[in-house]
Amino acid sequence: MATKQNLVNWVELALGELGGRGSIVQVAEIIWREHCKELEASGNLFYTWQYDMRWAATTLRKAGRIKSKDISPKGIWELT
Repeated sequence: MATKQNLVNWVELALGELGGRGSIVQVAEIIWREHCKELEASGNLFYTWQYDMRWAATTLRKAGRIKSKDISPKGIWELT
């Protein structure tokens, strides 16, 4: 069963798969493709994972692993 914390790693891995830069939709598509079964079995997280994915990106940003939203184009997440 997946947890909100798993999304931090999944967002970072999805961005890596995208070459270090991607839109929120592209990241969501990869997470769904790779982890749909885990998400479906995760209770309430199944209904909130796309919102929680944004929380995960904020967590990565605060840790310095994703560029600041002031640097990246709107709607784009970039690894540092």
